[in-house]
Amino acid sequence: MHNVGLLKSLTQPVAGVALLVNVTMAFPGASLAQKPPARKQPVYSITQTVTRINSTYTLGGGDRIRINVFEVPEYSGEYQIPPGGAVNLPLVGSVSVLGLTTEQSADLIARKYSRYLKRPIISVNLLSPRPINIFVAGEITRPGSYSLSLQGGAGNDPGVQYPTVLSALTTAQGVTQSADISKVELRRKLGRGPEQVEIINLDELRRTGRVSQDLTLRDGDTIYVPMAATLDIANARNLAATSFAADPTRPRTVTVIGEVIRPGSYLISPGSTETSASTSSSGTGAPSITGQPTITRALQVAGGITAQADVRNVVVRRPTRTGGQQTIKINLWQLLGSGDSNQDIIVQDGDTIFFPTATEISSAEATQLASTTLSPTVIHVNVVGEVKKPGVTDVQPNSSLNQALLAAGGFNDARASRAKIDLIRLNPDGSVTKRQVKVDLASGINEQTNPILRNNDVLLISRNGITKSSETANNLLSPLGTILGIFRAFFGF
Repeated sequence: MHNVGLLKSLTQPVAGVALLVNVTMAFPGASLAQKPPARKQPVYSITQTVTRINSTYTLGGGDRIRINVFEVPEYSGEYQIPPGGAVNLPLVGSVSVLGLTTEQSADLIARKYSRYLKRPIISVNLLSPRPINIFVAGEITRPGSYSLSLQGGAGNDPGVQYPTVLSALTTAQGVTQSADISKVELRRKLGRGPEQVEIINLDELRRTGRVSQDLTLRDGDTIYVPMAATLDIANARNLAATSFAADPTRPRTVTVIGEVIRPGSYLISPGSTETSASTSSSGTGAPSITGQPTITRALQVAGGITAQADVRNVVVRRPTRTGGQQTIKINLWQLLGSGDSNQDIIVQDGDTIFFPTATEISSAEATQLASTTLSPTVIHVNVVGEVKKPGVTDVQPNSSLNQALLAAGGFNDARASRAKIDLIRLNPDGSVTKRQVKVDLASGINEQTNPILRNNDVLLISRNGITKSSETANNLLSPLGTILGIFRAFFGF
């Protein structure tokens, strides 16, 4: 009986096939002929399909079209598609063409008219396309919505030129330095269908010139530029040189902190390289920059590095448009030693550049750094007290205490205390430190007797013991001399 039931099931085309598939899946080794297959075949497989962008133009609100009904001119005419996408046609009424191509619209209208006309022949032509409204998001200078126009012909005219991804990025003022241009997303939704996503590798376009990566846009498209997980400093300059990158001469605000002469926030913009008169009194002046605003140019605006700066471990903290943050490590010693210009990256609006304090300072490297553009031209040291030329003294960066003393003319031989000097320093955090340094004019640079000075350090040279005693005695005798003078004036002796 069971065999009869099975035979009946197999005589039904659909049910028999379904049951046969079930038996085969349940017993992979079984077959109707009870023979092993020549080679093992999978029962089923799942194929993942990748959705690609449909480049066909679809109609929408704002398009102007012409509908021709063959041999029925009274039903033909031009129409401006309203925002809802439905046009009101003679005899058939409202027909929605939203999201349809001109060919699909013609077929739909033909089916509508087939109720009234025998074999209607319909054609739909695009006379004037609507502006293409797109949205650009992610690592872009000015994210937002943009309206782009078509160029050349329109519709079925092969001369029509649609705006491309690159033109949209340029309109949005270019991608930022944080962008990953190898994974740009173009998102498109047609009608009620699913959203289509195409990954565009603009880095390949930059390197090879393959324009197939520069897709044309349609109304409603969204372009998303993701943030790069890490910044490849070797490609950073190449990206900045492209036409779809942010304008390198656009003013931007960066913060420079750590071991620099004037920590703070600066607006870096094109201009002359002359020192600003308004800031020259505070130190070395704040020169504006020209050309590409790189780390070294920002450093020049901040007055240059101090003698304690570690140029091998400079850190750039960069907030991104997508809400993340990139941490970029820069080795400016490679820039000085081997000419690796990739280390001198272009700064971005909102960057914070941190110059850490060196754990060890080599006198040879300090001397070499002092002669580079990373250091200021001069630093100011105030030498006061018993020296031959007291006052503010200009010395080269990385100068030592002994060099500042010599620049101030040396000790005032008859009055100066040569044993110790007070070194007073204003720290970056606003605190003031004071320490005594045992002077040894014959020693080289060292922290105990001949330390390297910083900008705006104060050296106080005190009087020696003999001078102090003499001035004390003079102060004590001064009142008696005044009294004697009064007596001489009144009594004539």
